[in-house]
Amino acid sequence: MRFLKGHGTENDFVILPDPDGEIDVSAALVAKICDRRAGIGADGVLRAVRTKQCPEVSDQASAAEWFMDYRNADGSMAEMCGNGVRVFARYLIDAGLADPAGFALATRGGVRRIHVEPSGDITADMGKPVVHGESVATVGTHEYTGVHVDMGNPHLACAIGDPVVQVDLTHQPGFDTGVFPAGVNIELFNPVGTTRVVMRVFERGSGETRSCGTGAVATAVAAAALSGDTTGTWTVEVPGGTLTVILDEDTSYLSGPAVIVASGDLMLAE
Repeated sequence: MRFLKGHGTENDFVILPDPDGEIDVSAALVAKICDRRAGIGADGVLRAVRTKQCPEVSDQASAAEWFMDYRNADGSMAEMCGNGVRVFARYLIDAGLADPAGFALATRGGVRRIHVEPSGDITADMGKPVVHGESVATVGTHEYTGVHVDMGNPHLACAIGDPVVQVDLTHQPGFDTGVFPAGVNIELFNPVGTTRVVMRVFERGSGETRSCGTGAVATAVAAAALSGDTTGTWTVEVPGGTLTVILDEDTSYLSGPAVIVASGDLMLAE
């Protein structure tokens, strides 16, 4: 089975090209692939399949040729992945399967439009964030109030008084299950000035990761709300690098690097 490995601000993924939808991507196989000692190692798996081959997104087939079938590191399915969608786009562009001037991708969170910046960074239209109000995350002995933001996948973005680098995210933080009973991605952030934040993230199904694209957008939404605004351009610093988020009245955009670092043949069996 052919694979490629890529990352966006060190949020890393294994890509499985499967244009005709022939691969059975089970949870067990994904978990083995993502194992950093016994597998290739990744925060998740991106299966590249033509949208028309996937009944679950058949309503997007007329808008997007390719479907990003994203799985978390534990094998569970996820609706969206902001860094993943940009790495997925980089693969398609490098393989000559998509036009860098602009194209659309199908995801479980809906169609996402892509274009390449003059710098080489990839920008994804992430859709309009939906804010569901506030809740509380418990991290160790601390409780942090956060904003529930739906980016196609669920987030709780919490502004904290402590430096984010000092918070122990070894274990799954607790949270109020009222809004997202199936789980939530938790972002902890500190504002730096008026348009910059420092962020860490604990992703459901993967644990702490070096970056989270949808989480960066959710954090920008929460940071903007603290300043009494809903729009603007935000720089989001994550352990793996820097992302740019643009919020306007109609949608949100995520920009940052996305690179393919390796390819080969996968020898793992279930």
